[in-house]
Amino acid sequence: MRLKEKEFPHKSRQFYAAIAEYGSQLYNYQARLRMPKEQLELLKKESQTLENNFREILFLIEEIDVLKALLRDIRDGLHSYSWTADGDHAEGWDHTEVVDEETSNLVNYVLKKLREDQVQMADYALKSAGASVLEAGTSESYKNNKAKLYWHGIGFLNYEMPPDIILQPDVHPGKCWAFPGSQGHALIKLARKIIPTAVTLEHISEKVSPSGNISSAPKEFSVYGISKQCEGEEVFLGQFIYNKTGTTVQTFALQHEVSEFLLCVKLKILSNWGHPKYTCLYRFRVHGTPRDDT
Repeated sequence: MRLKEKEFPHKSRQFYAAIAEYGSQLYNYQARLRMPKEQLELLKKESQTLENNFREILFLIEEIDVLKALLRDIRDGLHSYSWTADGDHAEGWDHTEVVDEETSNLVNYVLKKLREDQVQMADYALKSAGASVLEAGTSESYKNNKAKLYWHGIGFLNYEMPPDIILQPDVHPGKCWAFPGSQGHALIKLARKIIPTAVTLEHISEKVSPSGNISSAPKEFSVYGISKQCEGEEVFLGQFIYNKTGTTVQTFALQHEVSEFLLCVKLKILSNWGHPKYTCLYRFRVHGTPRDDT
């Protein structure tokens, strides 16, 4: 106050103004940190929605390219049939009408195939049917410091996909469960007791991968049945290799049969295709014969 009144009144006023400005910024920063939990959850959901929309667009672009190629093939085939064996154009033949009809039929056929499930077997590891991942018997999730939500440039919340994402049919780039390293496991409680006969592993293709490769895809894996309501001994069912250059959805018949109905299955990933930090699982299905409770 003495400086303000006598020696340096001008500089003193600047000093106090700077203090007031700093206090105001500090208060605003603390207010952001005290953001209600509801707003944090809303921000998280909005961020995930934007990411999902972008991934769906990439997936649809790939499907459209495939459809265009099929349409070109059928158009070229129809054009070659528009001429008679002598090389003369067939009279009374409406080429445009037939092309339109065949194109419409092809589009309907492709759309039907896209809507159909490729495996054509019941999935007893489907979350919406009642299956779940028992986290007590499951590996820890990979902690990615880059997977953060930000508010005004401040990272305040880490997030990662939960293990039960592998039991859901919504497969898009990045929507997978990641665990550290190349070895991990997941304990799955099935929707009902079955005698397992096959499993299906699904991953995205390199064409839709944002990184241009799928080195984090699982390679070697084994499957075990768990007896006595998920607390008994492990029963070996088979060991397989997921081929990253094959189709995205690959089904494997189990190598060892069991006679008892099982409620739990353990998936063990033994290696991946080269990623040094983590492995990503997109979807895992379990097929079999259910017990007749009627």
